Amino acid sequence: MKKILITGGSGFLGSHLCKRLHREGHQVICLDNNYTGNLANISSLIKEERFQFVEHDIREPVEFEVDEIYNLACPASPPHYQLDPLYTIETSYLGAKNTLELAKKNNAKILQASTSEVYGDPQVHPQTEQYWGHVNPIGPRACYDEGKRISETLFVNYQRRFSIQTKIIRIFNTYGPFMHPEDGRVVSNFIIQALKGENLTIYGDGSQTRSFCYVDDLIEGMIRLMNSSSNITGPINIGNPNEFTIKELAEKIIAKINSSSSITFQELPKDDPLQRKPDISLAKKHLNWHPEIELEQGLEKTIEYFKQKI
Repeated sequence: MKKILITGGSGFLGSHLCKRLHREGHQVICLDNNYTGNLANISSLIKEERFQFVEHDIREPVEFEVDEIYNLACPASPPHYQLDPLYTIETSYLGAKNTLELAKKNNAKILQASTSEVYGDPQVHPQTEQYWGHVNPIGPRACYDEGKRISETLFVNYQRRFSIQTKIIRIFNTYGPFMHPEDGRVVSNFIIQALKGENLTIYGDGSQTRSFCYVDDLIEGMIRLMNSSSNITGPINIGNPNEFTIKELAEKIIAKINSSSSITFQELPKDDPLQRKPDISLAKKHLNWHPEIELEQGLEKTIEYFKQKI
């Protein structure tokens, strides 16, 4: 049994990670200020032994005795991270610094949940970990993109200077149950609109592409990276390399729900990436990981979840 701290633990990904690690028999400390997280996501764990929820803002230092740390704390969807850009930047930078200091004090392994957003609107396709990215540092998405980039820089330099066991995962579009209904991300937006019989809103002409990874696959990859040998530090892409246009996604969701919804088009937001697809060669080689749940099956599970929520 390990004692594991998960920051951002009441959020979408964090809550799935808490449940998985608790189910495996570990002692789990879930830390969150519920800025975008929700206690309802971890309600099944609240009264369980080996589980503790701590309300805390990761911008402030933390003191725990732990063996491992997963740093997931940060608003992750454009509407949420753009709502207060300074908060997003501070959470990324100070959250990484405070968790790294805790890892140094405990001699603990620590994993940073980075993002495919570090690639920006990529000029290389698919995106490999060696690609440095194409990010607008003063655009509306920069608070998140650059926040995650500086977090990676912090992790690498703490590892070099203090020999901390660090891991960096770059997460591509992930979806599944316990997404926030007002998350603002495309899968949840489309499902909710279709269930309500509203028109599905596509920004741009719908030809932009994304690759969608079901949450269970993502969590498996994250845990495999944490448990990998010390010389595997990342960054490592975790995502599903099967690529779909946004219009194809909308049509699939309308068909699965048998919705009366139509599709409407609005202007593409500034700096919104036109392509997004992971090269997962490193994950296959070092983690023996590849996604097992494809979009059709994952959408069915996610739609059933939102049917119960609405």
